[in-house]
Amino acid sequence: MGSRKMSSSSKDGPLEGYKVIELGSTVAGPFCARLLADFGANVIKVEQKEGDAVRYMGRQKKGRSLYGASILRNKKIISVDLRKDEGRHIIRRLCETADIVIENFRPGTLERWGLGYEELSLSNPGLIMVRISGYGQDGPYSQQPGYGVVCEAFSGIREITGYPDRPPARVAVSMTDYITGLYGAFGAVMAALERKRTGHGQVVDAALYEAAFSFMEPHIPAFQQLGEIAQRCGSRLPGHTPNTLFETSDGQYIHITAGSQSIFKRLAKLMKRSDLLADPRYATPTARSEHEDSIELIVSEWTRAHTLVELESILSNAAVPASRIYNLKDIFQDKHYQSRNMIVTPEDSELGPIAMANVVPRLSRTPGVVRWAGHNIGADTHSVLAQELGFSAEELKKLIVADVIYAAHVSEND
Repeated sequence: MGSRKMSSSSKDGPLEGYKVIELGSTVAGPFCARLLADFGANVIKVEQKEGDAVRYMGRQKKGRSLYGASILRNKKIISVDLRKDEGRHIIRRLCETADIVIENFRPGTLERWGLGYEELSLSNPGLIMVRISGYGQDGPYSQQPGYGVVCEAFSGIREITGYPDRPPARVAVSMTDYITGLYGAFGAVMAALERKRTGHGQVVDAALYEAAFSFMEPHIPAFQQLGEIAQRCGSRLPGHTPNTLFETSDGQYIHITAGSQSIFKRLAKLMKRSDLLADPRYATPTARSEHEDSIELIVSEWTRAHTLVELESILSNAAVPASRIYNLKDIFQDKHYQSRNMIVTPEDSELGPIAMANVVPRLSRTPGVVRWAGHNIGADTHSVLAQELGFSAEELKKLIVADVIYAAHVSEND
């Protein structure tokens, strides 16, 4: 088992002392490892010399990945060629003292490389391996290539995203990868807690399609019991009405959520429509959900008589949940984001301060922290292999010449 020296100091994250090897790529694996790194785990990310695909997603500035600055933060970055026997031997040695290994290759790949869980756990029985894949480690589809948005389509959640008169839409981020990475990190921490009792590790099998499918929770029993197939509803939340976007007098939109009985009563009072509470079509949440179009029309007539700013003030004072649709400019200017320090700007070696979302959730005694922005490819190869495995400068130079490892800012002649 890896070292697990824990500290009660509030300066240490709750995962201080845990060693994590990240073999994942693109989004789900790196995000899973980033969550653990944010809370103090010593995460060592392994990349090929050409770099993780996530470095080439999103926007670039001065040749630097803005996405990578965030999703690779708080990690030590090493470059080792897993396609070579010597490279795999290095990683095997790192895993012998690791607490957690995170990978998202196609099932069976690590086994072919001699890095599967059964083999690694022989010398490290406490090892926890998070295995992220499209369709899981077994089953008839396990060998199909899995990509977040493809598995999102397979899960059913894509079918209910967007407006009914248009093809299914998607969220403009890798949402299913993030959901799966979150489940993977949650599974890793649960396995670590269980290991305290038994001393044994285990595999966390996190499938992209299953992570997305789990968010279909209200619709699964509705189909089994009632035969109802969930449909796209645009900005509405089915079965909770009114809960959608409403237009304002100045052509803006505000989302109002007033499906619960107590909140709807407050909204009706604001609109000077207490009569709605005596109307059998709108008197209860169930009744309102059966008359969505008409109740939304009534609310829309009221919102169109007010500007967005007026509505925000009126609804807030009456404790009716509502919000304009924020864009990034709105967020950067918002006093609440600023007050809670939700945007942090760690220093990047080439870009200077670079903005990214702060750590969530917030822990009162041992909070997570952004310690540094994502490093370059191979930035920590020398230091990690020297410190963790005792490689000498001469040994590292030979590995560089053989193209087994890559170390940033180090040439074959150094």
